[in-house]
Amino acid sequence: MKQPVRPTVLPKTGELKPKRSVRGGSAPYSFMRSPTTQYAFEVGDVVEALCDHEKGSDRVRGWLKGIVVQIDNKMVAVQFRSNVFLTDGWMVPDRILWYPTNSEQLRPAGTGKKSAPVVKKSLPKDDIPDY
Repeated sequence: MKQPVRPTVLPKTGELKPKRSVRGGSAPYSFMRSPTTQYAFEVGDVVEALCDHEKGSDRVRGWLKGIVVQIDNKMVAVQFRSNVFLTDGWMVPDRILWYPTNSEQLRPAGTGKKSAPVVKKSLPKDDIPDY
């Protein structure tokens, strides 16, 4: 049984859609520009990272020295010697934070000017807040 042949319908001038690529065909963009990096880090480099960390018994947000422990195409892993926290307050158990390679919150140690860290108020450990 033959199927009926449909007539070809031409789209109106405003309805042209871009063609999708077929497997093995070329994509609309053949390459992407890699992000520009200000610094090139290597494993073992001492860096400073802007993060939430403990200083004394207070949590502060400031620059903290760490060591680059892993690098891939897009991210740099930095391990610290003191406790560090995520922005929502959770402590990171292995003390490793990942940063994009082009992050403004990561720099080689000793290159930036010193700024006073922002102290975050912490509750005394024996006080339980009422919710």
